[in-house]
Amino acid sequence: MATYTADDDYDFLYKVVLIGDSGVGKSNLLSRFTRNEFSLESKSTIGVEFATRTIHVDDKIVKAQIWDTAGQERYRAITSAYYRGALGALLVYDVTRHVTFENVERWLKELRDHTDANIVIMLVGNKADLRHLRAGRP
Repeated sequence: MATYTADDDYDFLYKVVLIGDSGVGKSNLLSRFTRNEFSLESKSTIGVEFATRTIHVDDKIVKAQIWDTAGQERYRAITSAYYRGALGALLVYDVTRHVTFENVERWLKELRDHTDANIVIMLVGNKADLRHLRAGRP
């Protein structure tokens, strides 16, 4: 059973950013993790949004602040503020669109250019449920 905790009642706060091409499913990962929701009619993110989820790990309360951004180039001006303070990143690609995997290197460079060298990075191959449409490689 979930217990209520006030927004500022936590032991640790971790900022995690979602990055990757437009349409890879970053927003649906965010809504599934923070609200347990999924939408097939999800629209492209405009600018930046974030959501939080508080979880209990051992005897500690951990608040995950997860930031989602538009994958389109025209929103890259927000880069510095978006990455500031991030301790983790989910670099997301779509397993059904190989070009999104090819672009991982560019996203990784951007991440390295704007974050601390100790940031934890997880590569996420998303949309595995659509593997019948899977691209030829990765």
